[in-house]
Amino acid sequence: MPMERVVTRLARPLLYVGIAAAVIGLAKLHATAVGSYDFTSSPRFAWAVAYIAVLALAAYGVGLPEIPRTIRAALYAAVLAAGSAGLAMSSVQVVVGDALLPRFVVIGSAMVLVPWYLFAVAFAGDARAASERRDRVLLVAEPAETGALRDELDRAAEVPAELVATIPAAVAASDGRRRPLADEVDRTAATVVVLDRVAQGEPSVVAQAADLHEGGIRVRTVSLFYEEWLGKLPVNELERVSLMFDIGEVHRTQYARISRLADVGVALIGLVGLVVVAPALALLNRWGNRGPLFFVQERVGKNGARFRMVKFRTMRPTEEADAERSWTAEDDPRVTRFGDVLRRSHVDELPQVINILKGDLAVVGPRPEQPHYVTELVDKLPFYDLRHLVRPGLTGWAQVKYGYASDDRDALEKLQYEFYYLRHQRLSLDLRIIARTIRMVAGRTGR
Repeated sequence: MPMERVVTRLARPLLYVGIAAAVIGLAKLHATAVGSYDFTSSPRFAWAVAYIAVLALAAYGVGLPEIPRTIRAALYAAVLAAGSAGLAMSSVQVVVGDALLPRFVVIGSAMVLVPWYLFAVAFAGDARAASERRDRVLLVAEPAETGALRDELDRAAEVPAELVATIPAAVAASDGRRRPLADEVDRTAATVVVLDRVAQGEPSVVAQAADLHEGGIRVRTVSLFYEEWLGKLPVNELERVSLMFDIGEVHRTQYARISRLADVGVALIGLVGLVVVAPALALLNRWGNRGPLFFVQERVGKNGARFRMVKFRTMRPTEEADAERSWTAEDDPRVTRFGDVLRRSHVDELPQVINILKGDLAVVGPRPEQPHYVTELVDKLPFYDLRHLVRPGLTGWAQVKYGYASDDRDALEKLQYEFYYLRHQRLSLDLRIIARTIRMVAGRTGR
């Protein structure tokens, strides 16, 4: 493994070690110098461990230490992570009515950790830059494929890469004396060769690709390249038989059970938040968003079953009916000013914890669509109905990778990410999606 990748992987454990050292160190200092009690045998030890977990979760949620690229971004993320964790712990103590941890430990840890977070970001920075050197991709396909793939790599790559050249399969084929594909790899210093279906059917191209593979060049089909580098399965490269893969929720009982238990746990926590914020939002709603507090809309769930999804209303009441007949855009003019605040903070989604508890929704899964859209899209998009094999979600891979769908073209793009989720559905991917969602809500990039 290259040294820069080793250093990058060490940065996060180093950050977590610093969190534990700060909390435990300050707690023991307080116990010795102020409280005169045995910290490790007191109930405060368990709360210190809980505070360490909250600090670690907050740091991960805002993308520390890997994501910040500038000093300003690093400082913002460090203050946000430490401050939000400290505020969360203080709020718990206010609700409980007991000093579970001394303010010296809660506030002191948050203050100490800001410079430590900055150090961890700096530690990861140079190694990250080195590890993110882009793969150089040579595409063996018709030139028309070039623009779409280049745009995809610039916009949504999971693995950094650049398209350095495109060569048609007919040109790449060997005539027995020349080896055009191998020569093009040498000329462009390509590190990855991607073959479309026509190229895969040309024996001389496959033979050259095999030799290149033996020499250390990675070779992929278009479908595999999109899956590994972009996190999606391109519809135009798929046939129904290629979508007959195992799906966690359908084919792995253990995943389905653990996932459902986790969903219920998250929903119960969210229900507490809903009970707390609903009265305040009801008052604010009378001032800035007059009309009903909630918006209920029919959606299509698992196996095509319909359910009524509930959200805080964000549009004018007279225009809610329009929302049931047309796509909703990211900056939709029908949204009120107060509704826009709810949307950008994602607070409007909070009532959906009720749907999660009822089993209509999961925390992670494809977003549920309205029945008339489903009817249209099943006719227009290949294999669209496969997304209904699993429970729809509050957030999902397509949401963190692509965002809103405002027309059929966007729906097709999101479907390709949903196919990827179906194929790779497991707890580790669900946690990854939740982490990216937290980063997006916090105002950071989802990647």
